[in-house]
Amino acid sequence: MHFILCKLISGMASDTNYNFLIVNSCNMNIQWQSDGSTNTEKMVLLVIKMWMFLAAMCFVFFAKAFQGSYMKSSVTQIERRFDIPSSLIGFIDGSFEIGNLFVIAFVSYFGAKLHRPRLIGAGCLIMAMGSFITAAPHFFQGPYKYETTISYLSASNGTESILPCLANGSLLFICGAFVFEECEKAASSSLWLYVFLGNMLRGVGETPVMPLGLSYLDDFSREENTALYMALIQTLGILGPMFGFMLGSFCAKLYVDIGAVDLDTITINHKDTRWVGAWWLGFLLTGGVMLLAGIPFWFFPKSLPKQGETETDKKSNILEGDQDRFIPDNNKHSTAPNKPAPVSMAALAKDFLPSLKKLFSNTIYLLIVCTGFIQVSGFIGMITFMPKFMEQIYGQSASRAIFLIGIMTLPAVALGIITGGFIMKKFKLNVLGATKLCIGASLLAFSSLVIQYFLQCDNSQVAGLTVSYQGAPQVSYQQNTLISPCNMGCSCSVKHWDPICASNGLTYASPCLAGCQTSTGDGKDMAFHNCTCIGESPLPFANMSAVLGQCPRKSDCDYMFKFYMAVTVIGAFFSSCGATPGYIILLRSINPELKSLALGIYILIVRTLGGIPPPIYFGALIDRTCLKWGTKQCGGRGACRFYDSGAFRLVNLHWQKFSIFIHTFPIIGFRITYTYEHPFRCIWKIRADFNALGNGRSLPGKQGL
Repeated sequence: MHFILCKLISGMASDTNYNFLIVNSCNMNIQWQSDGSTNTEKMVLLVIKMWMFLAAMCFVFFAKAFQGSYMKSSVTQIERRFDIPSSLIGFIDGSFEIGNLFVIAFVSYFGAKLHRPRLIGAGCLIMAMGSFITAAPHFFQGPYKYETTISYLSASNGTESILPCLANGSLLFICGAFVFEECEKAASSSLWLYVFLGNMLRGVGETPVMPLGLSYLDDFSREENTALYMALIQTLGILGPMFGFMLGSFCAKLYVDIGAVDLDTITINHKDTRWVGAWWLGFLLTGGVMLLAGIPFWFFPKSLPKQGETETDKKSNILEGDQDRFIPDNNKHSTAPNKPAPVSMAALAKDFLPSLKKLFSNTIYLLIVCTGFIQVSGFIGMITFMPKFMEQIYGQSASRAIFLIGIMTLPAVALGIITGGFIMKKFKLNVLGATKLCIGASLLAFSSLVIQYFLQCDNSQVAGLTVSYQGAPQVSYQQNTLISPCNMGCSCSVKHWDPICASNGLTYASPCLAGCQTSTGDGKDMAFHNCTCIGESPLPFANMSAVLGQCPRKSDCDYMFKFYMAVTVIGAFFSSCGATPGYIILLRSINPELKSLALGIYILIVRTLGGIPPPIYFGALIDRTCLKWGTKQCGGRGACRFYDSGAFRLVNLHWQKFSIFIHTFPIIGFRITYTYEHPFRCIWKIRADFNALGNGRSLPGKQGL
């Protein structure tokens, strides 16, 4: 670290023409050989502060990504714990964007005139509180009771017991007093509101981080370093999702009531769709990390001199970035040598609407906004339910799906982001070059999704849902198909999901629906015997026995899953290559005075249209593919236990392909409007904007069609 600091100081000395020569790397005592030692020391401190701010931004981006990705990885666990449909969990997930919607425009605008680092620190504190509130319902709820038809019938000695197939039609264990007693204790029907509120607070707290942090960095760093700094922040920030998904995978394997129940009495494992992991544990950890990430921002100054600016330049051209420069620059001919007096809040509020008008008269900015929310809508809808997709389509457990996303897909995203930033810096691409890079990345990502269309597995074979009791393919959304002559005399409930795997390779929705008469063992080792539906099936079977859990998928499905992951990783890399160029296009297409406001409005629109609706209606589309719904303790429909994998796959892939394909058109529009002449005035306006940007100038202060 001493060597690195010495190199930074030496580089700063060459930039500012100060002649200091000797740096003692052992005790870091600097001996100055110049009359301007005081000024040189100040410049060294400014370099250190800039790098410290960059490090703090990297850490807070890591912390917020760590927190947000853990929320994404816990969506399935929360859905099962509160017995809610995918559309409602999508609404809860979208509450983060709702929190942003409430405050982002005002934070981005008024925050640019206030103390930006301290606002970021306050946001980190709010995000930490949101995580703690999200975890709170676990401590108010009773033990988790998963639905089962056999928990209360096994013999106390664990040897043999009567099973649900009762000839006299008695099903007291399903609708008994125990269930209704538990209904009085269950508060899960409303406690999901705490998760909603906590996630919304996280959205409120996250608001100042990106617009104020990136604009602060861009204001006081060299222009040629901005792309590299942003790529570094985003790349180190991507470590957050990696650790977040790995933490989610770890917590998904831990039972939700770990330490409070005897795990030997639990008859399900982490591969079962009724399993709920310790989702609450990760929120406590991510909240603590966010508290630590916010501490450094309370100690940064309100503003810094421009990086590389000499004392002479500073006196002749005082630069305070968004802090002191405002849109109506009526005093640009003023001879006052000092910076202007602070603008009052009333004046800021008065000029808010004219600032918005000027911003939205920028046609390039509008196209970037359209591009952003279309792309984000596809990404949010996909990543929210990606673990469930891998679980239902390829038979992976929720914990393994989350783990693979964290260690394979997200590193590819990080590599793509840094690659995009490196290409921008290496080839010194202007706005048009960045546009070409975005177009190529989008087309390659779209191609990877087309390939994914052909990587599919057949439905899991469940008697009465995806195949008939005779083994013929037959997808049914009707509950009455679960009843067959082989189990008609058992008076079985068709509402419950308690799957068993028979020796003939079929999965039955419950032991009763398989016609099983007896059982042996207890807990996870329970086995079922004399199952009449197995004996009457034309499929080959070793015996009339079955074990707990769904039957595994065919071996070729694991082979297909490996191809799917490889294509997903490649597609994630290509898609993320356009991230850094996209930010550069955004920053270079607006006035410097509007930078914070433009970033804030961009995030506002992208998260409003691309972040809130997609999880809701994408979840609603997924709900339409559900073949077997669970049942709450008090009755009524719970979370979905089993999906039609074919319909689920089509919904997921068509949605992603549509989003990326449509997202490509606004970017191509940049190139078309610049290359070809068009008689309409709006096209000429876009050409003029790009010509200004290509010459390294900001857009004119007054723009309009």
